[in-house]
Amino acid sequence: MLAAKNYKFWFCTGSQDLYGDECLAHVAEHSKKIVEALNQSGLLPYEVVWKPTLITNELIRKTFNEANADEDCAGVITWMHTFSPAKSWILGLQEYRKPLMHFHTQFNEEIPYDSIDMDFMNENQAAHGDREYGHIVSRMRIERKVVVGHWSDPVIQEKIGSWMRTAVGIMESSHIRVMRVADNMRNVAVTEGDKVEAQIKFGWEIDAYPVNEIAESVAAVSEADTSTLVEEYYDKYDILLEGRDEAEFRKHVAVQAQIELGFERFLEEKNYQAIVTHFGDLGALKQLPGLAIQRLMEKGYGFGAEGDWKVAAMVRLMKIMTAGMKDAKGTSMLEDYTYNLVKGKEGILQAHMLEICPSIADGPISIKCQPLSMGDREDPARLVFTSKEGRGIATSLIDLGNRFRLIINDVDCKKNEKPMPKLPVATNFWTPQPDMYTGAEAWILAGGAHHTAFTYDLTAEQMGDWANAMGIEAVYIDKDTKIREFKRDLMLGEVFYGK
Repeated sequence: MLAAKNYKFWFCTGSQDLYGDECLAHVAEHSKKIVEALNQSGLLPYEVVWKPTLITNELIRKTFNEANADEDCAGVITWMHTFSPAKSWILGLQEYRKPLMHFHTQFNEEIPYDSIDMDFMNENQAAHGDREYGHIVSRMRIERKVVVGHWSDPVIQEKIGSWMRTAVGIMESSHIRVMRVADNMRNVAVTEGDKVEAQIKFGWEIDAYPVNEIAESVAAVSEADTSTLVEEYYDKYDILLEGRDEAEFRKHVAVQAQIELGFERFLEEKNYQAIVTHFGDLGALKQLPGLAIQRLMEKGYGFGAEGDWKVAAMVRLMKIMTAGMKDAKGTSMLEDYTYNLVKGKEGILQAHMLEICPSIADGPISIKCQPLSMGDREDPARLVFTSKEGRGIATSLIDLGNRFRLIINDVDCKKNEKPMPKLPVATNFWTPQPDMYTGAEAWILAGGAHHTAFTYDLTAEQMGDWANAMGIEAVYIDKDTKIREFKRDLMLGEVFYGK
């Protein structure tokens, strides 16, 4: 389901005709070599496409509008090899609508001390050409990513690759469609939000369907298709009967298989990439979707519980941004459940009733079938596991009434100190940075939700760049967070974004 589009990024070099044809030939040669090196580095997730040197405002404008029209172009990387008068870029920048990177580099890594002359100086002018260009982009208040360093440096190449994933997230955001099965959980505030403003800001379409309409799609799944998927479950996962009758257990698992197939067919037919459910409105469904939702998330669908469409869209967005990532550790919806406040062992147990994506699992994944006090339906089958260790980010997109805010918290995921044999759900355990107490206080001060879109595979910088491109506030909770400074940042955000 998560078929990543074959996006490309255009590499546009700026210059002018003041220095003659020989100089311009060198500019083109140098930029081609840079593009070739970037593509051969193995550190970029998408191809860079070289474009002819831009020397007039007509050509700049034409190139940017061609980039706008090219569905495969996810962004433009600009570099001023020589001095490029910034007024030449105004019309093109005004009409450009996709992600923009300003790559502040130069062809040579070291000053050629023995041979440097005025010809070299005239030809290698990024140190001031990029400043001229940077000035006009800042004056025009255009959001862009600035990457500074030599193009051959793997660290710099990784930064470009990281931004590419953010740019794809920006492009794909307008293609996210969330299907709401029933409404938000009654009386809950943080899962609500302005869906029209979300479509204006992010491009998300959030549509509601009566639960029984999708239940009809589930009922239409054949017994043969259901049995085939059940066999796949039994082959792939450990089966924990825990004293239950095997035949009865299998029937409960089959209900989830039928839900998975019915939901997925409905989502594909209606072209939705994310879904929310609510345990309080299940209609003709026999169980609360558990194992079924976990499997759909693993396939790349976004999900939010209790009608939380913002989390569903963010999980989908993160799945897109990490598509094809080598050694990815996983992305999922999570929920803050309970604290461990023992000194030196502080952390937050993350889980949910059922719906945690197995992409974050570490070790065996089991199927359990347990009663659920909410939902008034059969005991739902679910996948149970513990999660990987390592650094991750937890994000919460909240609606403050007059604007959206994205809260981004660096977290350190750890193994549970002890087994929890009576807890029949998938779990993660983390300590928020900079520490349990500061992290939790900052999260609450910022208005963060109890549901999060979590990933091991993206950085706070990437998600902050996405928020900046969307024109919304981003606040960071990390190793450098101090409450006094954090409160000041929130006040400044209120002044800037709340106007």
